[in-house]
Amino acid sequence: MQSQDGLGAVLISGGASGLGAAIADAVARNGGTPVIFDVQQNGRAHSFERVDISRRDEIENAIHRVRERHGKIRAVVANAGIDACGPFERIGADAWERVINVNLIGTASLVRAALDDLLETRGKVVTVASTMGFRVFPDATAYCASKFGIVGFTRALASEFAGRVGVTLLIPGGMQTAFFDGREEKYKPGPDARLNRPDDVANAVIFALSQPPGCEVRELVITPSKEASWP
Repeated sequence: MQSQDGLGAVLISGGASGLGAAIADAVARNGGTPVIFDVQQNGRAHSFERVDISRRDEIENAIHRVRERHGKIRAVVANAGIDACGPFERIGADAWERVINVNLIGTASLVRAALDDLLETRGKVVTVASTMGFRVFPDATAYCASKFGIVGFTRALASEFAGRVGVTLLIPGGMQTAFFDGREEKYKPGPDARLNRPDDVANAVIFALSQPPGCEVRELVITPSKEASWP
């Protein structure tokens, strides 16, 4: 395990639902203290901060409060993500740019705000990209741009902080979450799609967080066996 006192305080952006909620539950089961950053609360007993992850000031203020309650931050899971499906010329600029601000800029802002603690504790960072951070699809320019950006950011971060902070790039395929709700049918998984359970993907995150200092899981690709977007 990472240390004798468990995983410690683990920040999870987008932790109120889907994969983030599964990660929070898994952290708690493994002796850590999950702290959820989200715009909504899900009723679970985990520590919660109402944070718009696209707002750097909200992230920084929330992290200050977390330190006061839980001490040094030991890990960050940058999971928050949104999408704006549709042809590029039809998606409004505000909606398109918000995807970038939440998915990519929010990831960097969260890591930056927690960095002093992570350096002191030799902590861990897990960023959540996507198989669509490697393969492009039409009507997904914002999402692909943000996830390709996360891949580049995470690989550069791992190189820059090697030996000081553990950095893992998580690359999940389709999961059984509400992420696809509210979309046009053509942007949803087909009726025969077999998606992964978020709990199974969350267990892989725990594996990465549980490695001792100096032993790092650099990248994790976790997809359904018949994932159409991988490889």
